[in-house]
Amino acid sequence: MTFDAFDIELHGHPMVYRQAGSGPPVVLVHGMVNSSRHWEKVALALADRYTLIAPDLIGHGDSAGPRGDYSLGAHASRIRDLLAAIGVESATLVGHSYGGGVAMQFFWQFPQRTERLALISSGGLGPEVSPMLRSAALPGASALLSLVANRRLVTALDAAGARLREGGLHAGVHLQAVARAMHPLTGPGARGAFLQTLRSVIDGRGQRVAANDRLYLLGHAPTPTLIVWGGRDNTIPIAHGRAAHQAIPSSRFEVLDRAAHFPHLEDPAGLATVLAGFLETSAGAPIPDSEWGEVIDGRSAPKKATSASGANQTT
Repeated sequence: MTFDAFDIELHGHPMVYRQAGSGPPVVLVHGMVNSSRHWEKVALALADRYTLIAPDLIGHGDSAGPRGDYSLGAHASRIRDLLAAIGVESATLVGHSYGGGVAMQFFWQFPQRTERLALISSGGLGPEVSPMLRSAALPGASALLSLVANRRLVTALDAAGARLREGGLHAGVHLQAVARAMHPLTGPGARGAFLQTLRSVIDGRGQRVAANDRLYLLGHAPTPTLIVWGGRDNTIPIAHGRAAHQAIPSSRFEVLDRAAHFPHLEDPAGLATVLAGFLETSAGAPIPDSEWGEVIDGRSAPKKATSASGANQTT
């Protein structure tokens, strides 16, 4: 079984996605400075029963990085267009970190195309995030990134992390995670796309885009939801996952103790096992447009507007 790469042109820009297996479709959405390649071990572990589709988001991996819209909604729309172009009507969405935010946005925008939702150490569930990401969102970060994201330094960090891990020191895991995050940023175009993506959701105070006010939709919807977190995650607090699980009573919550912020890289076998169990024991439930209003519930029911004094407005 192989995790093959395919090229497609969407809206005049090249986009790359990888695919493996056969069966019901599962879309794997990577996070910032990651790519579809990072899903390989998880994809191949599930490929005997499912079709795994992993896009390189625009500005990431081997996809184009044009100047343009790098918002969550734009990424979700491109995934919708990719699936439509390759003949996939609906799928299970699995998103890691920033990709979790994209996956949730996909559900908000296209519930009729969402079979299930799985969030892996997901962003968009609270303001807290690592100081490194907050710093990267500040003015002047571009010049700093050009200094630190050079191949020699990144290679040295990775080698140092490997030596520490061989010596039994846990700090080596974090050092290698930093090197892995910096490696895709060694090109100036990649750094620009990264900063546009980062600043669409994070500023100097932390994550500024959150889905917490819409999690109730997943609680009301029949869409099965899985939340998975690395037990040693120092990038996004595990408390975000626990709070989301409480806000979505029907959701499942799993902790992978061997993993930090990248379960698909640090414990791919464990993550694949959790995903397989979720897929096998839940039924996909896309929501027709005609039923979306019922999911939104009475919270958004229109009310007659009133003035500040309480009198009814007239036109």
